[in-house]
Amino acid sequence: MNLMQDGGDPNNFIYVSFNQDYSSLAVGTKTGYKIYSFTSTEKLNKIHEDTTEDISIVERLLCSSLVAVVSHSSPRKLRVYHSKKNTEICAHSYSNTILAVRMNRERLIVCLEESIYIHTMQDLQISHTIRETPPNPNGLCALSPNDKNCLLAYPGSHLTGEVTIFDAVNLQNKIIIPAHDNALAAIAFDSSGTKIATASEKGTVIRVFTVFDGQCIYEFRRGYARCVSIFSLSFSADSLFLCASSNTETVHIFKLEDPKENKSHEEPQGWIGYFSKAFKQSANYLPSQVTEVFNQWRSFATARLPFSGLRNVCGITTINKILRVLVASADGYLYIYDLNANEPGECVMVKQHKLDGNEESEGRKASISGTMSYAAAVRGAEPQTTNADTACATSNPLSSTAGIKFEKDSDQIAKEKISVK
Repeated sequence: MNLMQDGGDPNNFIYVSFNQDYSSLAVGTKTGYKIYSFTSTEKLNKIHEDTTEDISIVERLLCSSLVAVVSHSSPRKLRVYHSKKNTEICAHSYSNTILAVRMNRERLIVCLEESIYIHTMQDLQISHTIRETPPNPNGLCALSPNDKNCLLAYPGSHLTGEVTIFDAVNLQNKIIIPAHDNALAAIAFDSSGTKIATASEKGTVIRVFTVFDGQCIYEFRRGYARCVSIFSLSFSADSLFLCASSNTETVHIFKLEDPKENKSHEEPQGWIGYFSKAFKQSANYLPSQVTEVFNQWRSFATARLPFSGLRNVCGITTINKILRVLVASADGYLYIYDLNANEPGECVMVKQHKLDGNEESEGRKASISGTMSYAAAVRGAEPQTTNADTACATSNPLSSTAGIKFEKDSDQIAKEKISVK
């Protein structure tokens, strides 16, 4: 995601992207790009750096050495590199500016404003082109990380929130989902490629659909009256959690569970619980629009950022065998929070790192570690402070086996003689 604010200084350009299993982070700037892996919360483990181009897009395929980049100087050209060997595998040029690049083990997707190109990963050649797509100036699209359900999602309209699901292997449309009344702002597949989360430009409701029949199986409410800009959506690896970041200071984490299991933190005790129960019982007698609001679930947990209004991208991963919420922001920092899967509430920030890899200043550490939200202050909580020195540096279990497999895959691709277009 391009984190530069509208009208911002181009010299402060930052592009960030998590890989498909959220075990690494790629950061592109005007001076090149860096790739970090998440083996510990204590530091960002830099595994590759390149300073030859001014990067506008950088994407990594899982834990392999395959990296796709687009530069500011050549915004219509995609280059694919073997990062460890510092060799270019291939290059492709397109008719317009490249807005987004997505990859999995089967396909590489290049999104332009009004067309989408589908490449096969075996030879990186174009296998299909979707032409005359609805205007998509932000390059909004998603590719399932699961190659068994290799599905592509993109806006079916620039006026309403239609989602087009396209089979990127059999090269045919699967279904069009009327997800929202307003235009889409964010979409994301889960790790199995069987669910898709959507948010509109209004930003109050987030929905989850099954991709095969378009049924809405979850509906979450981020807020009632405050419309926001949703920047990103992301599922956990087990598809139990969904996080959403926006232009507010709050990252919402929703739990995809049975409504009966959700009862404990959706129905508080006391007069508030009684009031809520009374309204739910009377919902059958209310207009359908009002009933829908009562049936929408609120967030399971929240993570508080030390700012609002800045572009950011979020993700959920496992580091040191603990669920973490990750937020990379336009302020140049990556924020890491603990996520307790069993207890709802506010996530604790355990660490922050500069996206350029340099250590943060002690003054900023102190100011962030002592922050807390208004809600926490009302509860009488103490400012959150943590000591992450006791954490063990272990590999992300989601990425370790994939790294072994795809290191071989990328080497094999690099050995093939692929013509440069």
